[in-house]
Amino acid sequence: MVSLKWIDRIPLRVKLTVWYVLLLGLTLSGLTGYLYFRLERKLISKVDTALQIVASQFIAYLADEDDSLAFQNKPIQRNASRRLRQVGFAIRLINPDGGVVDGFGRYRELPAKVPTEKGFATRSRNEVEWRTIDQPVVRNGQIVGWLQVAQSLETLEEISEELPMEVLFSLPLVLLLAASGGLFLSNRALRPIQKINRTAQAIAATDLNRRVNYWGAADEVGQLATTFDQMLDRLQAAFEREQQFTANAAHELRTPLAVIKGRIGVTRTRLRTVAEYDKTLQDLEQEVDRLIRLSNGLLLLARIDRGQFPFNLLSVDLSSLLEVIVEQIQPLAEQQIAIANHLPAELQVQGDPDCLTNLFLNLLDNAVKYTPAGGMVRLWVKERDSEEKMVEVAVSNTGACIPPEHLPHLFERFYRAESVNGSKNGAGLGLAIAAEIVRLHGGAIAVESISEETTFTVTLPVMDLLTVDSDR
Repeated sequence: MVSLKWIDRIPLRVKLTVWYVLLLGLTLSGLTGYLYFRLERKLISKVDTALQIVASQFIAYLADEDDSLAFQNKPIQRNASRRLRQVGFAIRLINPDGGVVDGFGRYRELPAKVPTEKGFATRSRNEVEWRTIDQPVVRNGQIVGWLQVAQSLETLEEISEELPMEVLFSLPLVLLLAASGGLFLSNRALRPIQKINRTAQAIAATDLNRRVNYWGAADEVGQLATTFDQMLDRLQAAFEREQQFTANAAHELRTPLAVIKGRIGVTRTRLRTVAEYDKTLQDLEQEVDRLIRLSNGLLLLARIDRGQFPFNLLSVDLSSLLEVIVEQIQPLAEQQIAIANHLPAELQVQGDPDCLTNLFLNLLDNAVKYTPAGGMVRLWVKERDSEEKMVEVAVSNTGACIPPEHLPHLFERFYRAESVNGSKNGAGLGLAIAAEIVRLHGGAIAVESISEETTFTVTLPVMDLLTVDSDR
């Protein structure tokens, strides 16, 4: 089997030019054939019309005698005959036996054939074709002869022979010019793709700032250039996030490790009491717990990013789940902090129970952590009135407001806004994990901080109770 892989190595501009030339050649060939056929038919139609007019005219020039088959010898007839001879007509009278009675022009070159019916015919003699019209001469209801008017088709034959040759010799020149023009146009059309290629070759992992910046028409090439720039924007943003994430993770890991190493070094400088050793071990345990929380958060985010996080949408009783979470959070709150919740009796949502528990534990823990003594943490649920059934869960806490410039960045990884309460030893991953969990559920999370109260609002899809009952 013949391999055609070499076709794939032909440049695209050459392929486009070849296809363009082939299509143009086929189009011109088909158009030339059609025009040639139409021209031939048109010329024959013109000849037939002229023959019809001449035959009608010379029928009137026939002698009126019953037994006579001849033309009238009048000046008008002689003048008409002279003019017709000059333009190439041949006219003759034929008796029923096939004998030529009278005629003028090149009538002796006409084929010697007795007409059998009225109408047009194409006859040839000595490789010369004639277009003829046969008109019967009727006397007393009987055909006494035939009037035959003919015109040579030599001119038409010359056109028929010369036109294909003209086309045959001119077509290669036309196709050559078309190929040059097609190559030029394909180069211009593919110029943005060449720019995309150069841009892609110049891009390195450390320099993703280059763009095609296409300003042409919004055609397929323009869409390709725009899509390429948009892809570079996403890659650059992802690369910068990865770099920032790596730097932040290294920084967060370095701090507890430095604390652990420092405490161990200080403790080993001299012998200490059992109480001092116990206090050091407690501090080290806190730092290890911090490392474990940080490692678990990083692992969770990495699994979500890779799409390997186990996630199953089930029917969850949100009211019961939130009540359990509040009971878990209550002992962690200081006695001066009150937790008020306003939950409906039963509210089914679509979600993963473990993920939802992680989500609201993060939000409530964050609210308790940043509520000053004497403040309040509130939790309430309300169902939104819309065609797309959703539920809103709000967690708010009193205290100093978060500055507006920090609000858009709260859900970024490792981002921590300065608080009047000072640092709470967080790693800046809790809200980022909460935002990812909400995204997995097809919901939304928002934050506002006004009038010394900060509120986080989570929107989740509601599970249809009828669907839940049918599943059971």
